[in-house]
Amino acid sequence: MTETSWTQKLANGLKRTSSKLTDNLGGLLGSDRLDKATLDDVEDALIASDLGPTTAARIRDRLTDARFDRGVDEKAVRVVMADEIAKVLGPVAKPLRIDAFPRPQVILVIGVNGSGKTTTIAKLAHLFLEQDYGVMLAAGDTFRAAAIGQLKVWAERLGVPIVTGPEGGDAAGVVFDAVKQATATGIDVLIVDTAGRLQNKRELMDELAKVRRVLGRLNPAAPHDVVLVLDATTGQNALSQIEIFKEVAGVTGLVMTKLDGSARGGVLVAAAEKFGLPIHAVGVGETIDDLRPFDANELARAIAGVTN
Repeated sequence: MTETSWTQKLANGLKRTSSKLTDNLGGLLGSDRLDKATLDDVEDALIASDLGPTTAARIRDRLTDARFDRGVDEKAVRVVMADEIAKVLGPVAKPLRIDAFPRPQVILVIGVNGSGKTTTIAKLAHLFLEQDYGVMLAAGDTFRAAAIGQLKVWAERLGVPIVTGPEGGDAAGVVFDAVKQATATGIDVLIVDTAGRLQNKRELMDELAKVRRVLGRLNPAAPHDVVLVLDATTGQNALSQIEIFKEVAGVTGLVMTKLDGSARGGVLVAAAEKFGLPIHAVGVGETIDDLRPFDANELARAIAGVTN
């Protein structure tokens, strides 16, 4: 996918989010001036758009300092919003870099069932293949036969090796075999699927701890990345998922999927502001190349609805 088509796809994918922002702001930006009452309403509208209270307050402060001598210019307000959003996203926009030595770089992918985790693994694999890295998958979510089957299908489509075990089998055993094979065959990146059930946090924590112990015996630096996949359509619930998985799994970075699936893409900004975790990539669309690292300014303009 070319940079131009990705930029367009991002803008189109975030139209629901920018439209929600427009709807929430309503007639507020038609005022002759931004008095305190109007600024209060603008701040509330930004929070209702899932941007989070801290970013909303920062935008309000910027608007307070702005000079709108000839009435409120909606585009100028949107540019201020985009500027503040970019300041939040800039420090966390960090693509996954494959720099582990010795190889492989082990990436644990975690997330609740239904977040698009398995598909995101395939999209990450595709991204690495485009960069000429050797990729292997490991079906560590042994709890669900469907997850194993789906990952097998993706591995076949992508033409990459996969290590699997039986449904209900030992996830740590699958990971052990995968690391040994990846090391022996000179694979650059090993992407490991993990169980996504949060109903019993202790059980999940124990399983992930066991996987980590096994990895540590084979490669003391592994896992190099623990990536949490978030579904943007869940809105503020995504923030509580980050909280829980940070505790359970030691999250090192985020991937946000389905930004085009609802008007709640602003939660990406709230997540960046609240947690400061690297956001490696965002997804808009269903095809294999619809997950990409992002440019903070580009994404901020798309969320704010700033058109060139």
